[in-house]
Amino acid sequence: MVAARNRGCDAGHACAVSRRDRGRRAEVQLINATAEETTMATIAFIGLGNMGGPMAANLVKAGHKVVAFDLVEASRNQAKADGAGIADSAAGAVKGADVVVTMLPAGKHVLGVWNEVVPAMAKGALIIDSSTIDVESARQAHALAAKNGVLSVDAPVSGGTGGAKGGTLTFMCGGDDKAFAAAKPVLENMGKKIVHCGGAGAGQAAKICNNMILGISMIAVSEAFALGEKLGLSHQALFDVASTSSGQCWSLTTYCPVPGPVPTSPANNDYKPGFASALMVKDLTLAQDAAKAAGAATPLGKHAQEIYQSFDAAGQGGVDFSGIIKHVRSLAGK
Repeated sequence: MVAARNRGCDAGHACAVSRRDRGRRAEVQLINATAEETTMATIAFIGLGNMGGPMAANLVKAGHKVVAFDLVEASRNQAKADGAGIADSAAGAVKGADVVVTMLPAGKHVLGVWNEVVPAMAKGALIIDSSTIDVESARQAHALAAKNGVLSVDAPVSGGTGGAKGGTLTFMCGGDDKAFAAAKPVLENMGKKIVHCGGAGAGQAAKICNNMILGISMIAVSEAFALGEKLGLSHQALFDVASTSSGQCWSLTTYCPVPGPVPTSPANNDYKPGFASALMVKDLTLAQDAAKAAGAATPLGKHAQEIYQSFDAAGQGGVDFSGIIKHVRSLAGK
């Protein structure tokens, strides 16, 4: 009788194992089917500049069918060489697309393109804007998408051209939960960190706050090195202390504005831009506009904007923003 019970137990155990195995196989099949669905997505990419071009190329590498458009012929040619199909217009690019990604200079460009393409998109399709624009324009874009039955996400990026090429960008996303869930697998082909910051426009809000910190901190680090030079400190000595002390920050340890301590920083490449000073002016201005609209006080952000505007006005807008140290040094002679 005991033997019979044991046999029953063994048989039950075998059945349970079999059920678990079947469950695992079904789960794997579902994951594989989902992966295949994502791989086979048709994505329209509009805006193929220094950031958009490499981002579109990474979508191609991930197995998506990418149809791209840009007003600049050289950008279209590069996208074609990277494996994307080329449309003759923005509206032409979105025909049959499951997902549309835009990467454009400013809010007026985003709204102009979205007004053209969103009505042509299928109901329930997804549109992602990875431009850095003002919060109000982002919210207007979301409203346009909702009116046309299209899911939408504002997803500006951090990481510069190196991150765009390497697929290591950070995406700051605004939009409802359903839209974010649809966007996340696509964005993961272009970035390593995807953060849902809140509702419509929240991604843009996070981006301009982050870049205000970045602009201020780069000036602070530059001032410290300029002072250290006057006091006879070597760049390496100051870096070794500050990078392991309370002065530690990204502007110092990853993007050090003087040659030597961080070999990969633009300071070691004549300040050729990963992120141009003119773009920092744009982002600091967006932050000031948002602060004014929200009734927030950002005195350091305002001063950072003025300093970068002076650098830009001196013809340095195409220099990497870490090159602000040259402007800081020049102030000592005034």
